[in-house]
Amino acid sequence: MELSNINFLAVLVAAVSAFVIGSVWYSPILFGKGWQNALGLSEEDIKNANMVKIFGTSFVLMLIMAFGLTLATNVLYPNGLNWLTGVKVGFFVGIFFISTSYGVNILYQRKSFKLWAIDSSYQVLLLGIMGLIIGAW
Repeated sequence: MELSNINFLAVLVAAVSAFVIGSVWYSPILFGKGWQNALGLSEEDIKNANMVKIFGTSFVLMLIMAFGLTLATNVLYPNGLNWLTGVKVGFFVGIFFISTSYGVNILYQRKSFKLWAIDSSYQVLLLGIMGLIIGAW
């Protein structure tokens, strides 16, 4: 696979956008309390978490995700793509791969539909935004 046509700045910006979306998505403004309750996490659990490890590792994983989405879009659209096609690919991956995978895990872990809805809709949204950024660049 040819890596010279990958826009690494777009990959970085896509990962940062996912991180920013997540900080709002999982904040008390939107779904933070519902997510926390669905997992059974107390305020003490949240306060005692190693946030440097969690945020740092999450960002690395988001970079890998953005890079993978870039590779996939380059394979599917070797002659280039636009923002709309990027959004479609991102949503496709989010809906048909990520949210279904989360659903299987939620069933076996016996977690709630609410947790699945919060986590998988975040992933679908962030992949759509990542695809938009990658496609537009």
